[in-house]
Amino acid sequence: MTSPLAGVAITFIGSFPDPLHALEPAMPEFAFVGRSNVGKSSLLNALTGRRNLARVSQTPGKTQLLNIYQLPSLYFIDLPGYGFARASKGERLAYRKLLEKLLRQRTSLTGVVWLLDIRHPPSKDDGEFHQLLIQAGMPVLAVLTKADKLTRSRLGPTMSERALDLGLDTDQVQAVSSETGAGIAELAEAILAAAQETA
Repeated sequence: MTSPLAGVAITFIGSFPDPLHALEPAMPEFAFVGRSNVGKSSLLNALTGRRNLARVSQTPGKTQLLNIYQLPSLYFIDLPGYGFARASKGERLAYRKLLEKLLRQRTSLTGVVWLLDIRHPPSKDDGEFHQLLIQAGMPVLAVLTKADKLTRSRLGPTMSERALDLGLDTDQVQAVSSETGAGIAELAEAILAAAQETA
């Protein structure tokens, strides 16, 4: 099943340090965020059917700005990955402030696509980000990446475990694989549906 976002017109708007950078025209906005090695760039590429839309870095944590992409009916905001081991204390603090400002003050933000590695329980960094989401009251879809690393028999139970770990309903959790394409079309459809609800 092909992603309904594959082949649509996409424009890279630019990279911005300001989490409140205004976008015109006003359309639904979805922020993509997760740990720095969770496969965010690969997911964005798979969603849009473009091999090099988002650069897949060999060094996790390279994205330090908001990278913004305009699609026909919505925006994707690619946020820096959190939990980068080599980040200094100052860098971590600056990143937390960026996230807090975006989640609490960016009134144009429609929702957050939160990436987590399905193979591992939420980390301390994931837990801290979860608290920010709760405090902001922001709609969230937890996307469990690297689903191809699990056997089919383990996939369902592990998804349920992760939903329980995160305190989310099972319909707020979706498993995907950028390698095999599993779940990618369904994720794109969920994002488009959410965009239509808020447009």
